[in-house]
Amino acid sequence: MLYEILLPLQATHSVFNVFRYITFRTMLAGLVSLVLSLWLGPPLIRWLASAKAGQPIRGDGPESHLVKAGTPTMGGMLILFSGSLSTLLLADLGDGYVWLCLLTMLGFGAIGFADDYRKLRGKSSKGLSARAKLGLQVLVASIAAIWLANHPGFGTTINVPLFKDFRPDLGWWYVPFAVFVIVGASNAVNLTDGLDGLAIGPVVIAAGTCGIFAYVAGHARIAEYLQVEAVPGAGELMVFSGALAAAGLGFLWFNAYPAQMFMGDVGSLSLGAALAMVALASKQPLILPLLGFVFVAEAVSVMVQVASYKTRRRRVFRMAPLHHHFELLGWPEPQIIVRAWIIAAVCALLSLATLKLR
Repeated sequence: MLYEILLPLQATHSVFNVFRYITFRTMLAGLVSLVLSLWLGPPLIRWLASAKAGQPIRGDGPESHLVKAGTPTMGGMLILFSGSLSTLLLADLGDGYVWLCLLTMLGFGAIGFADDYRKLRGKSSKGLSARAKLGLQVLVASIAAIWLANHPGFGTTINVPLFKDFRPDLGWWYVPFAVFVIVGASNAVNLTDGLDGLAIGPVVIAAGTCGIFAYVAGHARIAEYLQVEAVPGAGELMVFSGALAAAGLGFLWFNAYPAQMFMGDVGSLSLGAALAMVALASKQPLILPLLGFVFVAEAVSVMVQVASYKTRRRRVFRMAPLHHHFELLGWPEPQIIVRAWIIAAVCALLSLATLKLR
């Protein structure tokens, strides 16, 4: 909105020319998003506490988590509101990719909200049934994937990290592939959200990195230089990613150990989907396993644990997801969290390095 209002003023006031630049609007969107998060965080915590929106704790989880019972949850609404408003204010709303990522994120946020609400109403850790949650996720992801695959000028090719000219065209396989990426990323972040700040730290890092990939894809000359496929219009997603990363930082202020509030499924499901959408729109979905290594490791640990127990009646880890295994090994919670952030930062740097190493 501000972009459309202020940019025309450059004709009479040259200072407004800065709104032409995506990098400037990204920094401004991040600042707005961060201020909103820090300003709205305390009243949201008080409102959630008064509404008795306390986090239900799994009975089969680590005993150390019992003290967290009653901590306000659904704090992910803070990230969604701050990030969405900043994007609407400073992104080019004529860009279809911005609306696609924004609406997909909010769609998954609505699924997470329904899941959190069911948990709170039933005062248990069981929300929507697994079948219902997965079905809704696939529905929203399918709509987004079909829109993306049929967007004029986008196509169904993807970049392959470390390869210059190998860009496979998935054809009609693109839609199921994109649905898998979106749903997989959403649930991977959701599984990681089990310790104070464990999920949001890597999300902030990944969002900032995805923003760089989007900027590269949207800038024809940089894309040509780095030999990646250009996606006209994708650069605006840097504003979206920057706003999301800054909103996450604001949330982390209140979610850092010991947490004053948790993000809940309304936050984790939507943030994972948002990261996947930006990667898909930038034609860089194959970088997600490296960029989101922390999330992948958490999700794989659950799959391995379930498969091992069903086939051999034996557990590979003391408890899944992986962060619970380390807790039961005696690692202090802050140690697990900070080490996950370090790994996420290293993986982000390695991901960016693939742009040049071709």
